[in-house]
Amino acid sequence: MQVIIERCAGLDVHQETVVACMLVGMPGLRPRKEIRTFGTMTRDLEALSGWLKAAGVTHVGMESTGVYWRPVYAILEGHFELIVGNARHIRNVPGRKTDVKDSEWIADLVRHGLIARSFVPPKPLRGMRELLRYRRKLVETQAAERNRLLKLLESANIKLASVASDVFGVSGRAMLRALILGTASPAEMATLAKGRLRRKHAELAWALDGRIEDHHRFLLTLQLRRLEAADQDISALDQHIAVQLEPYHAQHTLLMQIPGVDWVVAAVLIAEIGVDMSIFHSVHHLAAWAGVCPGSYESAGRQKSARARKGNVHLRTILVGAATSASRTKGSYLKDKFYRLKARRGALRAALAIAHKILVAAYHMLAKGVPYKDLGEAYLDQIGHTRTLRNLKRRLERLGYHVILEPAAAA
Repeated sequence: MQVIIERCAGLDVHQETVVACMLVGMPGLRPRKEIRTFGTMTRDLEALSGWLKAAGVTHVGMESTGVYWRPVYAILEGHFELIVGNARHIRNVPGRKTDVKDSEWIADLVRHGLIARSFVPPKPLRGMRELLRYRRKLVETQAAERNRLLKLLESANIKLASVASDVFGVSGRAMLRALILGTASPAEMATLAKGRLRRKHAELAWALDGRIEDHHRFLLTLQLRRLEAADQDISALDQHIAVQLEPYHAQHTLLMQIPGVDWVVAAVLIAEIGVDMSIFHSVHHLAAWAGVCPGSYESAGRQKSARARKGNVHLRTILVGAATSASRTKGSYLKDKFYRLKARRGALRAALAIAHKILVAAYHMLAKGVPYKDLGEAYLDQIGHTRTLRNLKRRLERLGYHVILEPAAAA
């Protein structure tokens, strides 16, 4: 193998230690090897950086395992050419496995340029990425808490969810607080309804007539308090994220033109893939990295599986959610495409295919700075009409006829 890098190092990073292997030597000669072990405290990592600088190291490689590589990357960033590789891609051959052997293997791969770089966004985007990922966890926790509250109401035979479409709206929360107090009758609680829900006064009174006991009221108090706290935390996060998004206001506004892409989805797209599309080889590379394209598994000339590969779970989840929203956008190409695919392949595969199309559109919009252009819901019908004409004309020409097509009105 050809040596590409003269001075490099490989790091085997753990929670408490970092084993570093440094290789220095001209191509064609056996390199000088030096191995040291450092702690993971800040002063230890700064000592690691000083040791590498003193030796004139230019490239440093490490595995992206867990979160332990992140502080190492943050301290070495700006001083060396950092290469973060997928641990599955740089796994060593079976045999003796020690931390020293791992660091030597990584350094040897770096020296020969055999590690594919994982995408690590710039520092501002890394901060925004952590904020948005934590927001997602809060939303998931909030949804789980809502489900627990609904089950508790069912155990008390409170059928509020059967009458009100949103139990956690203004009307629903007012009724929940009244249930906790336990001083109002079902008919009086039904009067707390707002808007169109007031038309269901009688049904609400029947639904609120259950057998609620003290332990139900106690649990409802805790659960409602947790939901309100989650609402406040999500609101505070949104305000902080909005400040972080200000430098990317133009790109954020551009992405929200895509059907199904709202404020949060556009922010996640920017945080997860950045705004510089030149880091990806192509749009296909980005789709594969995100895990929204079919997999490829062929053996002996036979395609055995097309299951979508694993990718960025945060990006893939938000894209599938955006695809579901796009399927409800009237008059859009994405809605028409979704229902055509759903009829043949099922809802889940259709949603993943639309997620792929949303990501492709985002890639081209960010790369070229162009607005979103919807093809319209009639686009696929036009394509089908053109394809049918072309196929029929080709078949007639193969039979020896010269075909000239004219519209019926012109004839």
